[in-house]
Amino acid sequence: MIPGPVGAHVPVGRGLATGGLAYADAVGAEAVQVFVGNPRGWRRSPGDPAQDAAFTAGCAERGAPSFIHAPYLVNLGSPDPATVDASVATLAADLARGVQLGCAGVVVHAGSAVGPDRYDAALRQLHERLLPLLDALPDDGPRLLVEPTAGGGRALAARVEDLAPYLAALEHHPRVGVCLDTCHAWAAGHDLVTAGGAAATLEALEEAVGPGRLGLVHANDSLDARGSRRDRHTSIGEGTIGLDAFAELLAHPALTGVPVVVETPSATAAGPWEGHARDISALRSLHDRRAVTG
Repeated sequence: MIPGPVGAHVPVGRGLATGGLAYADAVGAEAVQVFVGNPRGWRRSPGDPAQDAAFTAGCAERGAPSFIHAPYLVNLGSPDPATVDASVATLAADLARGVQLGCAGVVVHAGSAVGPDRYDAALRQLHERLLPLLDALPDDGPRLLVEPTAGGGRALAARVEDLAPYLAALEHHPRVGVCLDTCHAWAAGHDLVTAGGAAATLEALEEAVGPGRLGLVHANDSLDARGSRRDRHTSIGEGTIGLDAFAELLAHPALTGVPVVVETPSATAAGPWEGHARDISALRSLHDRRAVTG
């Protein structure tokens, strides 16, 4: 099995290249994820041509795949037409930026039906509003990577099995993939800790969406118990998921070549980025350990 690159969500306040790539180098990231606007608002950045070009070239030189994370507000299942319109416009902008920057994917949370008895209506909205964006993507452009959530608030996809009807609503479009967040999966009830549990979760994911759809893993330990529906990340090995689960996950054939990024706390007493450096190193060591022990 060929392991995928391990990296981090990187800050870009000083620019995609000046800030983001410098941070990636400092923590030893082989893959990068960024926001290209306010993660908690609708405002998108048009980008800086010099920074954009340097970022794209820098990722290519490093062999580092890049990803954009869409804002948390995006919800194409919302009953509010204004929210749906803003979500479509924001995703269109982020996908266009992904094409510009040569990104491998744009990550978006699966969303929520919000109100009771709206699940079918929410899936119809996905079909009507998202398919045109997917159809407009070039064949060599980024995939839209749907990230199941922690399970609260009438989620459209929390457990990996929920992705089957979700992708069916999108006609199994070839530009749709999946981003699996370990903290979300644990919070939604998947048993990643019992021996064989992480493998079973990945096998259930492939059963739901088919092989080759997994495009990114967010490797995050959790502060909370399994099934909590709480999305609170902590450093690898310091939470309720633990090191053995991550070792099993990384050793699974479904992760062959799939990038892994951490969204764990970055700052420690040792420095503002030491947490990410430590977690990236820990994940690489876990993979190496499994490769040796079999």
